[in-house]
Amino acid sequence: MVTPSPIRWPDGKTFAFTVFDDPDSQTLAGGQAVYGLLEELGLRTTKGIWPVRGPREPSDHGGTCAEADYAAWAQQLQRAGFEIGLHNVTLHTSTREETAAGLARFAELFGGPPKTFAHHYFCQENLYWGEGRLSGWRRSLYNVLTRGSGKNQFFGHVEGHPYFWGDLCRDQITYVRNFVFPGINTLRESPLFPYHDPARPYVRYWYGSSEGSNCSRACVTLSEANQDQLEAENGACILYTHFGHGYWDGKTVDPRFRELITRLSRKGGWFVPVGTLLDYMIAQRGGAHTITDAERAALERRWLWHKIRYGTA
Repeated sequence: MVTPSPIRWPDGKTFAFTVFDDPDSQTLAGGQAVYGLLEELGLRTTKGIWPVRGPREPSDHGGTCAEADYAAWAQQLQRAGFEIGLHNVTLHTSTREETAAGLARFAELFGGPPKTFAHHYFCQENLYWGEGRLSGWRRSLYNVLTRGSGKNQFFGHVEGHPYFWGDLCRDQITYVRNFVFPGINTLRESPLFPYHDPARPYVRYWYGSSEGSNCSRACVTLSEANQDQLEAENGACILYTHFGHGYWDGKTVDPRFRELITRLSRKGGWFVPVGTLLDYMIAQRGGAHTITDAERAALERRWLWHKIRYGTA
């Protein structure tokens, strides 16, 4: 397995930190409160969005860019230096034609295609998802552990299927999230990202993340001791979270999160969006890594163990 050289962060920064925020359950008011805090503290992260509100029953009640005020707010965030990423094109499964239309709407709203992408759990057009995240015996074990719930359910990479859009993803999206680990230093848990996987050719590059699916889990990951560890290791954290899950009670941002993110912001970190961080990592390494079969197997084993133990995404 290749061991990448340590990355030197810009301007003498001692670590890198960012967030990909899935928009599930996020209201306009709640999102504005959390992002107002991030902007005030000087952090710039990535906000996932749904560019359209589809015609069928949604899997979630979060806001979409079909609402004019929500779209205007997302555009304002982009102007302020936040990155806008994609979380599938809407809140339910989409056909190829619907995905293509959603990508076109994203480009209209934000000036070009999304650089970063994270799958929405419900959507059957997800690529290499469910059992498709794993190979060999690890796939079989995953199917046993999940009672087959992720078997033959996701078709975004299956040519000829009505939900196929793999070529659109490859041509328009640079980075796709996959494995999530409980440690704060994503780079320690998944040292090869961003990487290309020849066995999954419709994704240009995969990236990993650190667990923080809701406010309480994010606060565990962002504890004072973990922050100090991230800094000591000169690491990088891409936090996976939903700012719509417990960060705002209708009046205020969660006090513990406010305390922790304020502390983190005062450290010597590089606080940039996901796409900016991943571009920099590739440039520092002289190109993205192509993962080998042995490296993929090791990464899958590590993630599967964490999923069994912690229930990571």
